[in-house]
Amino acid sequence: MSFKTAKDFDPETLKLFDQYVHGDISRREFLSRAAKYTVAGVTALTVLQALTPKFAQAQQIKADDGRLKTEYIEIPSPSGNGKIRGYLVQPVNIDATTKLPTVLVVHENRGLNPHIEDIARRVALDNFIAFAPDALFTLGGYPGDEDQARELFRGLDPQKTENDFVEAAAFLKTLSNGNGKVGVVGFCYGGGISNALATRLPDLGAAVPFYGRQGDLAKVAAIQAPLLIHYASNDERVNAGAKAYDDALKAAGKNARSFVYPDTEHGFNNDTTPRYDKAAAELAWQRTIAFFNQHLRG
Repeated sequence: MSFKTAKDFDPETLKLFDQYVHGDISRREFLSRAAKYTVAGVTALTVLQALTPKFAQAQQIKADDGRLKTEYIEIPSPSGNGKIRGYLVQPVNIDATTKLPTVLVVHENRGLNPHIEDIARRVALDNFIAFAPDALFTLGGYPGDEDQARELFRGLDPQKTENDFVEAAAFLKTLSNGNGKVGVVGFCYGGGISNALATRLPDLGAAVPFYGRQGDLAKVAAIQAPLLIHYASNDERVNAGAKAYDDALKAAGKNARSFVYPDTEHGFNNDTTPRYDKAAAELAWQRTIAFFNQHLRG
C-alpha cells in the first residue's frame, strides 16, 4: 500500500500519531494502538515510517542556492538560556542601501531541522531577512533524529526558551540592513511561540501562527501586532482553544483573522510528511507573505 497523503491513513491512526509527536504517548504505545487500524500486509511500523519526515525529498530551496546568503550565528540571550544559535538567511541581490523587513521563523517541537531551514530560505526569497533559532541549542542542538529531538524538548525550561525567542526578535531589530520591523511565523510549537510573542512584544510588526497553542486570554489586551492565524480542520487538540481565543481577540478589538483549512491535518504546511496538503499550504503561504508585505514594509 502506498502512503502519499493523509487520506491514505485511517483517521484514528493520524490522531494517534499527533499524540505521539506531541509526547502524549510513547512510540511503543503508538505501535500497539495503531496496529488495530492497519490493513492486511501493513504493519504499524510501516505506517510510522511512512509518517516520518523525508527532508531531502521535500526540499524546495537548496542550502547553497546562489540567490541567498546563509550562515549560522550565535547571539547572547541574557534573559533566556545565555546564548542562541540560529540560521540567518538573506537575499544577496539587494542594493547596499536597501533596508529589508525581518521575519523570525519558529520551528515545531523538534528544533531547527532541515525543513525549518528550508522554510527560512523560502521566506528570504520573498525578499525578507529570515532568522530561525534552534531552541535545542542549549541542549546541544537539533540532533538529526526527530525522536531524539522530541525527547530533548522535554528538558527545556519553557520560560527561558520563550525568552530566547524574545531576544531573537530584539536582535532582528538591530540589523543594519533591516528596516527595524519584525514579524514572526511559527508552526505547531512555533505557532504557540508566535502567539506568546504577540502578547509580550508591543513593537512586534506581525504574527502568523500555524496551528499553534493560543495565547494567554488574560494577556490578549496587550497584543498590538496584527495576527493571521492558520488552523487545520482535523486538529481537535489545537482547535479546542480556537473559539475562545478568536472571541477574546474580537472583544478586545484586535486586528486578527483566523482561517480554518477544510479537510486538513495538523502539520498541513509541512511538506516532508503525508499530512502535507499542497493546496492548503500554498494558500496559507500566499496569505502569509501578503500579510508580511502589508505590515512589515514601508
